[in-house]
Amino acid sequence: MKQIKILLVEDEPKVAASIKNWLEEQQLLVEIAPDGAVGRHLALSHEYDLVLLDLNLPYVDGYEVCRSIREHHPQMPIIILTALSSIEKKLAGFDLGADDYLVKPFDFRELLVRIRAQLKRNVPATGEPDDEVLQVADLEVNTAYKTVSRAGQLIELTAKEYALLEYLVRRNGRVASRSEISEHVWDVNFDTGTNVVDVYINFLRRKIDRNFEPKLIHTKQGMGYYLKLL
Repeated sequence: MKQIKILLVEDEPKVAASIKNWLEEQQLLVEIAPDGAVGRHLALSHEYDLVLLDLNLPYVDGYEVCRSIREHHPQMPIIILTALSSIEKKLAGFDLGADDYLVKPFDFRELLVRIRAQLKRNVPATGEPDDEVLQVADLEVNTAYKTVSRAGQLIELTAKEYALLEYLVRRNGRVASRSEISEHVWDVNFDTGTNVVDVYINFLRRKIDRNFEPKLIHTKQGMGYYLKLL
């Protein structure tokens, strides 16, 4: 069985060593990059199953590293590990393509759960690629190539925006609560004090609905969101 290989981009030697040692006890192979420049180089030139990424890094910050990785490796799972806990910082990371965000200090057991969740989602499909196209009105979502178009116009989405859109489309017009969305799109329950789901719904509305008719993304007051042609 192939051993999982993780790139840990962390400039604090003691923190990096403790994470590496604990994860390797869980049979995961970990390579450390001590700054953003090295981390970006390794991520773009080597094969990894997942990247653990700090934000406050020397030479090249974590946001730029995240952007570069996502540009070259669209499906590479990226989990941000940082002491920056504000919702604005989280949204900035997600908007650049991060898949998850864990605030320091954290329990190593929670980190492992999140790593496993991302690896599970990223298991390659076997056999022929699934070229299923989901369609609502003039909106088309190609699940094999992760592309979205409306009225024939290609729409660029971040990884999280795409995941949210596909989830809503697959619900066939049924209302999804904020907790259901956070569980299925982010794999773990968000702190209920954040409004990250609402923010991402607004991101989608700007890209999917703003310049098109009819509107497809709707709010069920006090209950959640749904995508449907009314």
